Amino acid sequence: MKIVLDAVSKGRAQRALPETSTSYETGRATLAVAETEQRPTVLGLVASGRMKIDGGSVTIDGRVDAGAIRRRVALVDAPVVSEPEPNVTVTGVVAEELMFAGHAPTPFAAQRWLEGLGLESLASLPVGNVDAAARIRLLLELAALRTDVEGLVLVAPDRHGGEPTAWWRIAREFAERGYAVLVIAGHASRTALDSSDADAEQENIR
Repeated sequence: MKIVLDAVSKGRAQRALPETSTSYETGRATLAVAETEQRPTVLGLVASGRMKIDGGSVTIDGRVDAGAIRRRVALVDAPVVSEPEPNVTVTGVVAEELMFAGHAPTPFAAQRWLEGLGLESLASLPVGNVDAAARIRLLLELAALRTDVEGLVLVAPDRHGGEPTAWWRIAREFAERGYAVLVIAGHASRTALDSSDADAEQENIR
């Protein structure tokens, strides 16, 4: 699967999202750079087929099909749109996602699922208090449970703090598992990855 955003833009005078081109595909993690509070979420919505654009095109495997993108791509941790409420416990977040994925949404099932990932120590914590890297792994794993999901669009992981190399490593692990992964973060994260051995593929938003 390959999703291509070609000169997409959103809003009057492109204020919500200036003209942007990027792509992401199966087996690869791509970093797209977006600044301001709003633009990472707008780009995430566009890249996951959940927002109409005012300019440019979004294609999946060479065709325009927003419905197919929505079915096959999960939008992960986008502020306001898909981020979990910070005061909900990890067990509560997991139970809800298990329900959406067609599994038993019980605290026991959530605990067993967390144990399978080695994250059982987080069970009683509010998700807003979870370490950045653990939060990102948790939410990506939950998104990957959903039927037909082949792509993951992770929005602004850098807003939670921590080292960019930590969440980028997790994103690449999911790519190695066969997902198409797009991570949207700020210029500071790109700079940090540039100076590391992360070998990031990156696209700029100007």
